[in-house]
Amino acid sequence: MDYTSFKQIVLDRRSVRKYTDEPVTVEDIREIIDCARYAPSDTNSQTWKFIAVMDQEKIKQIEALTWEQLHAKAAEAEGNGLAREAKLLVKSFGPYATAFSDAPVLIICLATPYQSKFRDRIFDPINLVEPHVWEEEGIKSSCLAAQNLMLAAHAKGLATCPMTGPVLLAQDQIREMLQIPGEYQINMVISLGNPSERPGRLARKEIDEILEIV
Repeated sequence: MDYTSFKQIVLDRRSVRKYTDEPVTVEDIREIIDCARYAPSDTNSQTWKFIAVMDQEKIKQIEALTWEQLHAKAAEAEGNGLAREAKLLVKSFGPYATAFSDAPVLIICLATPYQSKFRDRIFDPINLVEPHVWEEEGIKSSCLAAQNLMLAAHAKGLATCPMTGPVLLAQDQIREMLQIPGEYQINMVISLGNPSERPGRLARKEIDEILEIV
């Protein structure tokens, strides 16, 4: 592939929140995960794992769990005198956080514990960093894999939308529902399906705003 073709894939990818009823095949899921697993990771630790939820009842259950926790947070905020913020949380953030509800597939992106020969032989013995830093390393590598996943899906004519709302609101409930081990971090959820909309390209900051050459 030449650079122009690759850049077109990057520029045309969208975060899509509405999908057709057309199913996504297991073969398609396996293919995009194959691309995800070739992302770079710290010392090739490959700190990622994916759960592809294709059961529509389970996807609806995750949506319901998210709304349940969202309403609980809104009630707490209202009780603290933040009625306006509580209303905005439900009416504005709620639909945004649960836009995966009609997707045929919901991919739960996990970050697994960071393990490497460097950590075992060098980093831990000398107490290089605090333990929470290794959790951050796992998330960083998992995010790289998620981007590969989304670009691969777009190249196959599928659409995705990365969301952290369910993780922020109902992480404990999702963990219990899907029996996710405690040592795994839930990074984000990514809806996957055939798009029924094509959102326009959103404005981006100019290169000179985000690039400094020294």
